[in-house]
Amino acid sequence: MTKSEAKKGGLAGLMTASGKSPATLLDEQLSHGSFDPALSGPEQQGTPTKTRAVKQTSRDLLSRRNTECEVFDDGTNTFFWRAHTVTVLFILTCVLVYVTLLEETPQDTTFNTKRGIVASILVFLCFGVTQAKDGPFTRPHPAYWRFWLCVTVVYELFLIFILFQTVHDGRQFMKFIDPKLGVPLPERDYGGNCLVYDPGNKTDPFHNLWDKMDGFVPAHFLGWYIKTLMIRDWWMCMIISVMFEFLEYSLEHQLPNFSECWWDHWIMDVLLCNSLGIYCGMKTLGWLSMKPYQWQGLWSIPTYKGKIKRIAFQFTPYSWVNFEWKPASNLRRWLAVLGIIFMFLLAELNTFYLKFVLWMPPEHYLVLLRLVFFVNVGGVAMREIYDFMDDPKFHKKLGQQAWLVAAITVTEFLIVVKYDPNTIMLPIPFFVTQCWFLGIFLILSWTLWRFFIRDITLRYKETRRRQQERPVGNGSATGPSGRSRLNGSWDSVRQRRS
Repeated sequence: MTKSEAKKGGLAGLMTASGKSPATLLDEQLSHGSFDPALSGPEQQGTPTKTRAVKQTSRDLLSRRNTECEVFDDGTNTFFWRAHTVTVLFILTCVLVYVTLLEETPQDTTFNTKRGIVASILVFLCFGVTQAKDGPFTRPHPAYWRFWLCVTVVYELFLIFILFQTVHDGRQFMKFIDPKLGVPLPERDYGGNCLVYDPGNKTDPFHNLWDKMDGFVPAHFLGWYIKTLMIRDWWMCMIISVMFEFLEYSLEHQLPNFSECWWDHWIMDVLLCNSLGIYCGMKTLGWLSMKPYQWQGLWSIPTYKGKIKRIAFQFTPYSWVNFEWKPASNLRRWLAVLGIIFMFLLAELNTFYLKFVLWMPPEHYLVLLRLVFFVNVGGVAMREIYDFMDDPKFHKKLGQQAWLVAAITVTEFLIVVKYDPNTIMLPIPFFVTQCWFLGIFLILSWTLWRFFIRDITLRYKETRRRQQERPVGNGSATGPSGRSRLNGSWDSVRQRRS
């Protein structure tokens, strides 16, 4: 267990002698007005203004705590959790000494260049795994997430290098990774016959349906299952799923593989694969939110069954936070949710456009490695974005993984624009443009009404209500007409003035 886990476990797992949890005690102290996080022990005192500020801060802490699960940890810190910085440095030094003194350098410039680049990346990964800052995730091991953070940096640097090359050199550079790359992709027909039942084919009239049952069907299901675990919200997942199908409709004149049959778009993709993946993901989220997070050292468990169960649970989260995006609560959260949806859709589009402009076949292993990469870094990025959006007073800057993922998404799109601007600039059909303009107009109109017109109207009504409920003639210094009230009634004032 790392130091950060020990702090979390010590805070969340602290139980008082009365057996009440910190959240329960916090709620009770708030109701009695006795909680002050700035003071400890019996020295809780201050002005009423300070008390109100402390109560507001405490309510924010309690609201944040309601979305988090309590964690109980016995604080075991084994060899598995310790930072082996000296050990890694010693092994790395031994390897470099062996390569320098005992291994003969081949007389092959291309091979030495590739090996030097790979060795540089491995040294950087060794440094990052042992020295990089930990993120929000610690299971199965913090070094695992530090490794993917370093891979994110390497991938972004690779994209920057590709961006600064000419189109020809960038495509030919891919041959250094795989000699089979750097060749234009053959044209393929993705639309074809869209009849579910083809009476002309006597052998198999449902051949169009069976042809769609390929490896992409489980890939769609698994992909949306993992995306649901990242986003942790049913509505956002469904919106992104439907929006991407609209994007495929809108951009099928640019990329041929966006041209699919209507039933492939809405029945197989949205209703079956995506919806089933989202449903299973939400069920998993429900189990993770209800699961007790009680951690005990492996050697403290007496039974073998308990040890095996503890090893299996090592690959589950250390703690759990339910995401409550609340996009309609304020303008900042609304714009943040719109930005998240936009970046998700852009990353999805980059998957297809990037392999198109860099001449990578869909079945190439680099395409699969990119998806595996986003599976591992996407969850950390979403957690950092949620923390930054939900608690900006504590998380004063965007997390490192979220920053890198956003930079990678933008860099990939810039590569697409540079390498094939003609495809990007193909004119969109007029009716498609009308639909998108209508959607953007509705979003802007709702934003203007919800966060400006509606709020101004509510504030005006509240002001009028308070003015009408204000008591008149009960010790006030002014009357209905705004004249000062001296001694006696208003009638006596008028008589004296006359």
